[in-house]
Amino acid sequence: MTQEKLDGVIVATALPYAEDGSAPAGLRVDLDRYAEHCRWLIENGCRGIGPNGSLGEYSSLTSEERRAVARTAIEAVGDDGIVVVGVHGVGAHQAREWAEKAAEDGAHGVLCLPPTMYRANTAEVMHHYEQVASVGLPVMVYNNPIDTKVDLLPPVVAELARLDNVVAVKEFSGDVRRVLEIRELAPALTVVAGADDVALEALLMGATGWFAGFPNVFPAESAHLFSLAQQGKLTEARALYEPLVAAFRWDSRTEFVQAIKRGMELVGRFGGPCRPPRGPLPEDKLAALDADLRRAIAHLAAHPVAA
Repeated sequence: MTQEKLDGVIVATALPYAEDGSAPAGLRVDLDRYAEHCRWLIENGCRGIGPNGSLGEYSSLTSEERRAVARTAIEAVGDDGIVVVGVHGVGAHQAREWAEKAAEDGAHGVLCLPPTMYRANTAEVMHHYEQVASVGLPVMVYNNPIDTKVDLLPPVVAELARLDNVVAVKEFSGDVRRVLEIRELAPALTVVAGADDVALEALLMGATGWFAGFPNVFPAESAHLFSLAQQGKLTEARALYEPLVAAFRWDSRTEFVQAIKRGMELVGRFGGPCRPPRGPLPEDKLAALDADLRRAIAHLAAHPVAA
């Protein structure tokens, strides 16, 4: 298998639903609309697509839906980008099975959390990733201690980097000091910014990827921000980034799925509802979110970025 370098702006895609009384929670996955969204992101400068992540509500999907979403992304992107499929599972046997399906379907790599409902120790984490990496696709380790309660500290990440096919880490702890420490301990590993509201900080410290949520709303602007950071153009990058950070902070909050879908609606895209357990935002949070989003949208309207 080709060992893709899992860097650049890869979008953790939101998933559209259509109303359908026979589907789970009355919402059918709208694969046609999802394919169009994947194409739109690539056409607006993003390098890749990340289906079946937390933002893609993977845990609310049936097994059949989850695979259909991955296949749709792979077909929609074609040769124009990369697709890094989320293979998160409660145990190694489940994550490995999803990785095998991703390989069969033509994915370029996989994104994998530690066991999702069990506070695994280091030996158990190593076993989990050994099983996923044995499939042969490039693996991006996902450190999200907020959701999994397992914090993959830099020494553990360095140990994981010794596994064949582990090529990248998505760092979502919010501690940008870790970027340099990971680079020191595992210099061959691609470090990927995982939280939108510290993306520029991580990129300036040497991260070479951004696995991101708000490019679902602002793809061209996000791709341009990434390019500026990679070129070391700090003044220009800050001028673009700072007006967006208040909106980007919602990427690190419990309501991030609803928030990003709302942002999509406000820029004229389809966001739509979420499946349970996620419901509509309460009025106070919706008002706060809208204020942050509208400020970002107004700034970008006054300072447009070419796609």
